[in-house]
Amino acid sequence: MPLLLHIDTATEQASVCLSREEQILGLVSSQEQKNHAGFVQPAIQQLLADNRYTMQELDAIAVTAGPGSYTGLRVGLATAKGISYALQKPLILVNTLEIMARAILRDLKEQGILPASRTLLCPMIDARRMEVFTALYTLDLAEIQAPHALILEEGCFSDLLANQPVIFSGSGLTKLKQLVNSPNASYSHTLHNAADLAVPALSAYHSGQFANLAYSEPLYVKEFFNPVKKG
Repeated sequence: MPLLLHIDTATEQASVCLSREEQILGLVSSQEQKNHAGFVQPAIQQLLADNRYTMQELDAIAVTAGPGSYTGLRVGLATAKGISYALQKPLILVNTLEIMARAILRDLKEQGILPASRTLLCPMIDARRMEVFTALYTLDLAEIQAPHALILEEGCFSDLLANQPVIFSGSGLTKLKQLVNSPNASYSHTLHNAADLAVPALSAYHSGQFANLAYSEPLYVKEFFNPVKKG
C-alpha cells in the first residue's frame, strides 16, 4: 500500500495531504494565497510528524501541475521536484482542472445528488480580466475539451447549454454568472484540496505514469507575461 504525499498550490487555497492507498491520513491547508511558499514545507513536516512518518517512507510525491497561478504552480512543482530528487522517489503530475472536476463529483455525492448522465463538468480558474483557464469533463471524468485559456463574453457556452446541463465551478464563476442565463447552467462552489489528488495519483502510481524530473514543467496553458520591460 503506497504512501503518497500530495501538494496543491495551484489556486487561492494551498494544501498538502498524506494518503495510503485511497485512505486520507491527514490534510493541512492554508487560505493565504500570497504565502504558499512559506506554507508548504512546514505543512509537510507537520503532516508527517502528526502521522508518525518520515520523508524516507514516502513512495511517491504528487502535485497539481497546472493550470493555475503562475507563482503557485512554481512553488508546488519546485517543492515536489526537490523532495523527489532528494529522496529518489517518483513524481506524479496531476491536472488542476481535473482535480476541480473531481471535487464537484465529491460534493454531489456527499449531497446525495445524481445529475443527468449527459451533464458535463466545467471547472474554471480566474486568469484575470475576463479570461479563465477551463476544460470540459463528463461525469466519468473523460476529457471532452482539453485545458485552455478562454475569454468570457456574452453568450459564451450558449451552444453547449442548449443541448445539455453543465455544472460550472471555480474562481471564474463570478465573471461567468454575469454572462450566462440558461436553465441548463448550474454552479458548484466546492473548493478542491490536495486530498482530491489521492485517487488519480494512486492510479498513476500503480500504472507507472511518472514525470521526468529533469523536464517536467508547470502546465501554464498560456505564456507567462512579464510586465517589467527588459533594459
